[in-house]
Amino acid sequence: MTNPSNRFVIFTLMNNKKGYFCASTIQKKILGMKKIAVIGAGPSGITAAKNLLDEGHQVTVFDAGNDVGGNWLFSETEGHSSVFETTHIISSKTLSQYDDFPMPADYPDYPSHQHLATYFKSYAAHFQLYPHIQFQTWVNHCEPTDDKKWRVSTTQNGIPSETIFDGLAVCNGHHWLPRMPQYAGSFSGEFIHSHQVKRFNRFKDKRVLVIGGGNSACDVAVESARVAQKVDLSWRRGYWIAPKFMGGKPSDTIGGNLNWLPIQIWQKSIEWMLRLRNGTNAMHGLPNPTTPFGSHHPTINEDLFYTIRHGKIKPRPDIARLEGNTVHFTDSSKSEYDVIVACTGYIIAHPFFDKNLVDYSKGTPPLWLRMIHPTFDNLFFIGLFQPLGCIWPGAELQSKIMARAFSGKWKRPENMETLIQKEMQQPDFQQIDTPRHTITVHYHAFRKRLLNQLNQA
Repeated sequence: MTNPSNRFVIFTLMNNKKGYFCASTIQKKILGMKKIAVIGAGPSGITAAKNLLDEGHQVTVFDAGNDVGGNWLFSETEGHSSVFETTHIISSKTLSQYDDFPMPADYPDYPSHQHLATYFKSYAAHFQLYPHIQFQTWVNHCEPTDDKKWRVSTTQNGIPSETIFDGLAVCNGHHWLPRMPQYAGSFSGEFIHSHQVKRFNRFKDKRVLVIGGGNSACDVAVESARVAQKVDLSWRRGYWIAPKFMGGKPSDTIGGNLNWLPIQIWQKSIEWMLRLRNGTNAMHGLPNPTTPFGSHHPTINEDLFYTIRHGKIKPRPDIARLEGNTVHFTDSSKSEYDVIVACTGYIIAHPFFDKNLVDYSKGTPPLWLRMIHPTFDNLFFIGLFQPLGCIWPGAELQSKIMARAFSGKWKRPENMETLIQKEMQQPDFQQIDTPRHTITVHYHAFRKRLLNQLNQA
């Protein structure tokens, strides 16, 4: 019996404008169509689906949530890794939109999570993605078959299912499995991860210690300082803190305008501007960064120094040990707290793969262009990178390469292992050795590499 999708192709070609039947074209279309599973309907998953559909492939998207948008859909449920109630994006609008679907002109420079949730839903509706998405569906297991396809096992509303696909696009994100720090001793108060923070009124009148200097940590410290009895912020090292605006313009656009400079000069230029704008960290009671800009993910926060200098946040060094409600710090000081919030990042995890097949929880994932597996030519990881900027514009370009690869319009290089090793050994930035800094790319340089591949398709 003819596949319904193939019948649609035949009907379309028989009724083309030239008015004649072209059997060879029909056969080419049918043979070129692939059945692809997309795991995740977040910002990376929906652009993967859109671009696969553009190439005429049959697409099924699996997502555990109730709508598109991933962690940009605010939820009170702690099991859902959503943004905070006050979250705004940390990259500006012009550098945070899909090329195929610009953000509305009336959106602010830094849209809120409400704006972004609406944007992703509009994207999915505009490109008619919803009929292809199975919500409230857990992907339990993915395994290659003997004939080089993928067996995908899922559960929806308690009902298990198993389907064979020609290809697999993994878009499950990397901000959902919390990484908790370990310290000597034990804490008798509430010790949580930022993953569990949704609304900041939970800290009302409490003594709060925030661990970390990344974007989540500084947001939690600033926002909780509005309601808490006291807020301390513990750093074990220095971080580069960038404002959202410089010279009245979004700061990431300033950095983008200097992108033509050699990387070392670009870094020094950014550092000079940040010191001119903020002074040094030490002036605010925080450790200065000891490595160049880009050696760790920069923190974008307009209010941290302001809040510290107004006495609402007290800087603290690293934690030495825990003792009941008391935290002892490495400078021999100590203080009592009701809550400790660990803003210590996430573990990269793909629980639906056997670990001997895919395990990127440690070290840099061995993927070319942060997406292409060394041996499986029908397995792609979309959005598994952390730019100094926004993820999904790069994920959109990755998706276009993937979609054209499945259509036979883009050919993967034969020297894949060599290319992967070169990319791993020559990253865009020489970063500090921490679990968080294994997937960083330079936003503009990475886009250029992806566009170069698309130009070859």
